[in-house]
Amino acid sequence: MRTMLKGKIHRARVTEVNLDYEGSIAIDGLLMEAADILPYEMVHVLDLNNGARFETYAIEGERGSGEFCINGAAARLVSKGDTVILLSYRLVSDEEAQTTKPKMVYVDERNAIVKEEVLSLGGEQ
Repeated sequence: MRTMLKGKIHRARVTEVNLDYEGSIAIDGLLMEAADILPYEMVHVLDLNNGARFETYAIEGERGSGEFCINGAAARLVSKGDTVILLSYRLVSDEEAQTTKPKMVYVDERNAIVKEEVLSLGGEQ
């Protein structure tokens, strides 16, 4: 079995951090749908401003809001306004790994989708 990239939201802006919430990352529902991320699915977050990397689970934020809110303990690892990459993965057989095509979602500074694509092996469309 191999762990392969399933979905990516590239260069999202953190809109809020909430240390007192019990955990997770709240993401605009449109972004979750575009990147094929379900509520309560594990995601990895990479902060481009400070190099922090962590995993948490996604919860659906208001659709079309641009929300990207880091909650709980992970809120200590990022700051409002930081630029992050969010990744989700799936476990597949060696055979399936040869045809895995992750969904890539690119956003602007307001976390509005500017481009979506599905990659094949080698990073080509």
